Amino acid sequence: MKLQSQPNLQPGHFSRKNLLPWRFIERGWFHRQLIFQLARQDILSRYKGSILGIVWSLVFPLLMLAVYTFVFQVIFTGRWQENGGEIEFALVLFSGLIVYNLFAESVGTACGLLINYRTFVTKVIFPIEILPWITLTNAIFHALVSSFVLALGLIWFQGGIHPTILLAPIAMIPLVFMTLGFMWILASLGVYFRDFGQLVGVLLVLLMFMSPIFYPLSAVPESLRPYMAINPLSTVLEQTRALVIYGTLPHISAFLVSFCAGTAIGWVGFSFFQWTRNGFADVI
Repeated sequence: MKLQSQPNLQPGHFSRKNLLPWRFIERGWFHRQLIFQLARQDILSRYKGSILGIVWSLVFPLLMLAVYTFVFQVIFTGRWQENGGEIEFALVLFSGLIVYNLFAESVGTACGLLINYRTFVTKVIFPIEILPWITLTNAIFHALVSSFVLALGLIWFQGGIHPTILLAPIAMIPLVFMTLGFMWILASLGVYFRDFGQLVGVLLVLLMFMSPIFYPLSAVPESLRPYMAINPLSTVLEQTRALVIYGTLPHISAFLVSFCAGTAIGWVGFSFFQWTRNGFADVI
């Protein structure tokens, strides 16, 4: 594994160049090969020793979709209020959980990220700012596998998929930037305050029930909808659901607001990480 040379890989280095808004994207692109190599190793090591190996990444979402379909077709009598029946509710729920799990799987491990990779922080000249990119790439891989299962479900139960599904990755860009921003912040705080990991776990559970995953945003009373807009996942969930399940285009203004917010969070998180990284090696 060969690291590309770059003058600012030394721990604790911080300059005005790191304050550029697109800097966090540039760093990920510059080290894209290294990120993919390490992410691939992490994915393979997760399933190493199991009988099915990496096939488990496909089996698990298939089983989950089967469970959701059974529960909401046979057991529950409730329906998704906007349209469709229990099977569609299972598909809607599954699509929402793909988005949520991408965020939660990444952010949930952020506090212990630098501690788990302490060798990279203390003994190796390594661009530690790409560690969140590696974890996020793993989460994206599993989200893609789950999306393939969702597409199979749409074909089986609804007779096909909407062409708008091709725009879903674009709708997810704000989520990717936002997730990276939160990961950089939490990775930094997790070094200095070890209790943050427990707090984040609780907040992620609250976020799941405060997000329009199990219910549409239209089911929320109008007086509370402005507060739901504060939830960083709400817009992404609604937009991806519109593209994937219902085949409708979201409002471009809502996407632009979400994109700007996600980019701002990513930039703030990266800048905070670079500003606080001076003391990582001493604390770890």
